[in-house]
Amino acid sequence: MPKIKNAKILILATDGFEQSELDVPREKLKAVAQFVHVAAPKERKKKDSIVGWQNHDWGKPVPVDVELSEASTSLYDAIVLPGGQMNPDTLRKNPEALALIKAFLAEGKVVAAICHAPWLLIEANAIRGRRATSYDSIKTDMINAGANWVDEPVVADQGIVTSRNPGDLEAFVAKIIEEVEEGRHERAVLAA
Repeated sequence: MPKIKNAKILILATDGFEQSELDVPREKLKAVAQFVHVAAPKERKKKDSIVGWQNHDWGKPVPVDVELSEASTSLYDAIVLPGGQMNPDTLRKNPEALALIKAFLAEGKVVAAICHAPWLLIEANAIRGRRATSYDSIKTDMINAGANWVDEPVVADQGIVTSRNPGDLEAFVAKIIEEVEEGRHERAVLAA
């Protein structure tokens, strides 16, 4: 069971992430973990950063620490998937992003998704039969994918952490820390 101070966290996002859903976990986890890196696919607006979405317009850039093509589960204990609509919708069409998420899931590492990011868990076939939550507008998507959807600020099921919206960020980050400290989680084998 790793202590959070020794944990290495990866945040996967691309342009159009909900600003607070990346910024808050990154800062709060940086304050307690060994390190936090941001990974992104090479297809983005700026070479060295990704740009958030805030108040119905483009937000602030966030530096990219590692290219998605170079990201590996071997270095990290958990992956955090910020929401927004554009970010997860773009990433769920990216084979490299899905392969990385599936690798975290297969290794029993913590996978945390907030807002619309559970779309990525649907694409990874990771949500069927699990208790989970999401932004309310994708509730039907979650249920159709086999989730036992609940309207709660944060839900954890075998190391998969889900939250609804920016108002749940405190609970989301606290649950990520708790799940990382629990260690690896046994899960049913994922379909390819």
